[in-house]
Amino acid sequence: QVQLVESGGGLVQPGGSLTLSCAASGSIFRIYNMDWYRQAPGKQRELVATITNMGSPIYADSMKGRFTISRDNAKNTVYLRMNSLESEDTAVYSCHARIATLGGIGSSDYWGQGTQVTVSS
Repeated sequence: QVQLVESGGGLVQPGGSLTLSCAASGSIFRIYNMDWYRQAPGKQRELVATITNMGSPIYADSMKGRFTISRDNAKNTVYLRMNSLESEDTAVYSCHARIATLGGIGSSDYWGQGTQVTVSS
């Protein structure tokens, strides 16, 4: 079995910063792309950023310049550094990964449980 566990969410003032972490654990053979998504109240889930297994980041246009995605393959962990946070960034942030498991066939999608980020004064 594979689990993704996020941490680092919370309440932050406008203009502040947060770093989210998502650690994958379990019977992991290989992790391919890792992503961060977010869903604000009343809105559809949207992709924030993706990072390939080689470490190449891809950002949604609205996130460029403020958010930075990175990963530590030795720790099976992906990070999202968020700067200059705005009230519009308030959402549940979830990580996703495409993972091949030990003894498995092919790869599957795995999701974390989500972590709340609230930007408010």
